Amino acid sequence: MTTLFKVQGSNNKFFLLDQTQLSQPLATTELQKLAQNICHPHTGLLHGADGLLVIQDPSCPGPIGQMRIFNADGSQASMCGNGLRTVARYLGAKHHLKQFQVETLTANLQVSQQPDWAPEVPAFSVEISPVSFNLQDLPCTNLGEQPIVNQPLPELDPHLKFTALAVPNPHLISFVTSTDVQGSGLEKLGHRLNQSNPYFPDGVNVSWAQILGPHKLFVRTFERGVGLTNACGTGMSATCLAFLLSQSATAAWDELITVYNPGGQVQVRVHQSSPQHYWMELIGNASIMDRIELPESDLHRANDWTHAIIHESSETAAYEKFVQEHQPKIN
Repeated sequence: MTTLFKVQGSNNKFFLLDQTQLSQPLATTELQKLAQNICHPHTGLLHGADGLLVIQDPSCPGPIGQMRIFNADGSQASMCGNGLRTVARYLGAKHHLKQFQVETLTANLQVSQQPDWAPEVPAFSVEISPVSFNLQDLPCTNLGEQPIVNQPLPELDPHLKFTALAVPNPHLISFVTSTDVQGSGLEKLGHRLNQSNPYFPDGVNVSWAQILGPHKLFVRTFERGVGLTNACGTGMSATCLAFLLSQSATAAWDELITVYNPGGQVQVRVHQSSPQHYWMELIGNASIMDRIELPESDLHRANDWTHAIIHESSETAAYEKFVQEHQPKIN
């Protein structure tokens, strides 16, 4: 028998698999198939999830582990902020460390344990970087060649302004009204830009943000490879940077910004180390929902969960209580 976990950060839900514990690690094609099957909302395990987090040995000195992310559709993501917090918790407990680096697809990122937000609501901080406004890094085509920062894009919507950046996942952000943030426009544009289109050939994460007050936002995200999600860690981080660049009167560098989302909340601190160099700290919960025991062979087959033994965690109820006590009414 082997063990995997169902985890969540801001109710962004994942299965977490430590490949270093397997006698025969899964190949990339097997991981893609596993993600597609185990994360399916109807036929997957425990009503599915947004993605699969895979822990492997690091490929370079410095980090104590490597994180790979497979979306629910089997595509591989560059980075996942909410997922990285749960990986940080797992690796920290495994290696008895509170501060260390984790290797991701594009960078080695600093993570650290933070004070619990509430009883049974552990919190972790993770670095979100690198940041690029170069349209080639998204990639983005047929929308000019200059960085897009709070500017109209009538090709996408005749009424809204957009910011586009990679962190390193590609993100398209617009600050909208409360009516817009709860409406259907986000899902429609998300679907449009994550199918064949002339602007984002690899797709893009799309976020609608409502400014609630100084250092306070509400963000909804249509996530590439997932769809509408409870939260997107890199999306909320990118939105906070766009917030500072376009709405500087209501936010400040190096100060905590509270970001609410359909799944709860996070805090983000945006840093500018030089005129063109930015990075963010994303702070939020890293909760274990279930511990799952199943035969290793079932992971390779990825089509039968009848042998899984589920151990539910009390952290789910603790986090829901925390959200109920802290989530503001969004008007």
